[in-house]
Amino acid sequence: MSLENLKSFDPFAETDGGDDKKDYIHIRIQQRNGRKTLTTVQGLPKEIDPKRVLKFAKKEFATNGSIVDDPELGEVIQLQGDQRQKISELMVNSMDINRNNIKIHGF
Repeated sequence: MSLENLKSFDPFAETDGGDDKKDYIHIRIQQRNGRKTLTTVQGLPKEIDPKRVLKFAKKEFATNGSIVDDPELGEVIQLQGDQRQKISELMVNSMDINRNNIKIHGF
């Protein structure tokens, strides 16, 4: 009998404490209430304007969103709904970001 499934799992553990944290773009999903979810994007490179990304994503995905300024993480894009796959495809195709630099977290 294996005791591996009795250990607690921290989905954010791989991003804590490493210098490589700044090299990746992290796309996460958070559960709000009921069936509502929130997609967050953090770690965009400095040369990419998050306001332009947000404006394009809101129009392209027919969703709402905002930019939250976090003192620890910088500017974080928040989008309503589960937009993880769509926003990652947008970054790979339109912004020429390497797929290996994007980490998608969630259920």
